[in-house]
Amino acid sequence: MGKIKVLTGNYAAAEAAALCRPDLIAAYPITPQSSVVEYLAGKVHNGEIDSNLVQVESEHSAMSVVQGAAADGGRVFTATSAQGLALMYEPYFRMSTLRLPMVMALATREMTSPETVWSGQQDAMSVRDAGWIQVFCDGNQEIVDMIIQGYMIAEDPRVLIPVNVCYDGFYSSHLTEGVDLPLPEEVDAFLPPVSFNHAVLDPKNPFALDPLTPGPLMMKYRKSHLDAMERALDVIDEVDQKFAAAFGRSYGGSLSEYRTEDADVVIVTIAGMTGTGMDAVDIARDEGIKAGLIKLRFTRPFPAKRMVKALAGKKAFAVIDRSVCFGWSQGPMYMETKASLADTAEQYCHFSAIGGLGGADISLDMMLSTIRKLDAQKNEPGEKETQWYMAD
Repeated sequence: MGKIKVLTGNYAAAEAAALCRPDLIAAYPITPQSSVVEYLAGKVHNGEIDSNLVQVESEHSAMSVVQGAAADGGRVFTATSAQGLALMYEPYFRMSTLRLPMVMALATREMTSPETVWSGQQDAMSVRDAGWIQVFCDGNQEIVDMIIQGYMIAEDPRVLIPVNVCYDGFYSSHLTEGVDLPLPEEVDAFLPPVSFNHAVLDPKNPFALDPLTPGPLMMKYRKSHLDAMERALDVIDEVDQKFAAAFGRSYGGSLSEYRTEDADVVIVTIAGMTGTGMDAVDIARDEGIKAGLIKLRFTRPFPAKRMVKALAGKKAFAVIDRSVCFGWSQGPMYMETKASLADTAEQYCHFSAIGGLGGADISLDMMLSTIRKLDAQKNEPGEKETQWYMAD
């Protein structure tokens, strides 16, 4: 049992990162992430954690600095949002393809333009093919727990891929909840010291870390990376079980289910909308609708086999995205859920639902409307028109 503290999501992320004893933290502020690195800077300044803090001039530099420290075998941390993520894209991509493990908090935000600083998941979705593992949290306790788990997943020798711990900007980043914060000695017992040696810089043994790579070798690297992503699905489940044994909290691994055992219709949610979705399911059950919910926790690697199993025997589903797939009038995780089902998708009634862009609310009534629409059309297989959650 740790210490109960009331924390914003950003402070929860910072506290968890500190518990993992990072050797180096790179700090650059951007709304709505800023208080993560500010909080950690205070901990370093006050001597609460023994970490090197580098205050950089941009997000590109932040990722470059942690990249260098990780290449030297250190455990590193940073955080960002939206345009900051876009600015660090070059070293962000290199971080994963060099297979350097780390954890970065991502307080998700809508991308400009039209100009906005408000919540959305477009930033995270825009880099989902940059080779990082992505987990989405729906509460502050989960933020704490997934940063700790994130290091264990990233540093596992079967994986060696950096992890984004994503949570909704403003909704999670700035709102407070009671959090069971593990004690330092508990995290020390759970999380092994950082240990990897596939790319450690050493002045006594110099080598070219990222030389010009010919096509045949590039093919080998990419396949190795994708193979590790597949192995990560098993590691994610293993780490969830280890964490449950140590701390008494399990999140189900790559996805979790709520009242799906006998469900006819299912909504798939991502991050902070999940609690509202559960309430909508409960109300629909009271109305006689056999509704259930699947919480998609990891978008990379996408848990295709588990999604197929979770939807087996259902009649209808909708995926609620807080982002859009440009080129399709649909949400990206709906597209991927549909792809995971392949030809069997047409056995279901299914459609994409999109809402919450630029900080807009995804209300209980909106989710209930999706469940009722699914129930009304559950015996009419095939893809239906996208549902847009527009305010009245």
